[in-house]
Amino acid sequence: MWHKRIHYPPISHEKRNGTINRKRTKRDIIVIGASAGGVPVLQRIFAEFPAHLAAAVGVVLHRSSEASGLLSVLSRRAALPVMEPDHPMTLKQGTIYLAPADHHLLFRRGSVDIYRGPREHSSRPSVNVLFRSAAEAYGRRVVGLLLTGCGEDGVSGLISITAAGGLTLAQDPAEAYMPYMPLNAIRYDDVAGVISLDGAAQTLYSLAHGDDVSVKVMAGS
Repeated sequence: MWHKRIHYPPISHEKRNGTINRKRTKRDIIVIGASAGGVPVLQRIFAEFPAHLAAAVGVVLHRSSEASGLLSVLSRRAALPVMEPDHPMTLKQGTIYLAPADHHLLFRRGSVDIYRGPREHSSRPSVNVLFRSAAEAYGRRVVGLLLTGCGEDGVSGLISITAAGGLTLAQDPAEAYMPYMPLNAIRYDDVAGVISLDGAAQTLYSLAHGDDVSVKVMAGS
């Protein structure tokens, strides 16, 4: 079967230094999305989070619909507890919530929940669902980060975060195993910053504590 070629708008790969979160808002709701190549990236970020992170972290990684050992793999070197919710629970700071297989993860006001709704971009769990729910519940407190992967899942969720006053970040496509998700985030959401894995955990930590941080921004943005 022939597939129609998608023509993306052009994008500059030139980056410059910039400062974000100048108003020093505490971004203590962190949501992260990843797909192909995401496991080692998430392992590194989880390992570099400080144990006293004053934020709740939600993570969607595109995965098989079958139960797997992903939770164990991502927990192995994590400085914070990593949980796969199987029922509604209180949302707590200092905890990482991983979307379980074949279920969407939602951040609600004061709680975290899962549901087996329709797929988005052929994905369940979907990054968009988590990002949109966080934006609706927490507004300016949210920082969203889109990591390595194919396709556009997460882009409309980042747009929702931006519209609600939150901050959006993308992994530097030049270092991503699959650059298409972060590239699409930069194209369509005009993310606040482009970050390298070196220092990604520290950037999120600083934003959670209300600091301004220096990041790379795309030239012309």
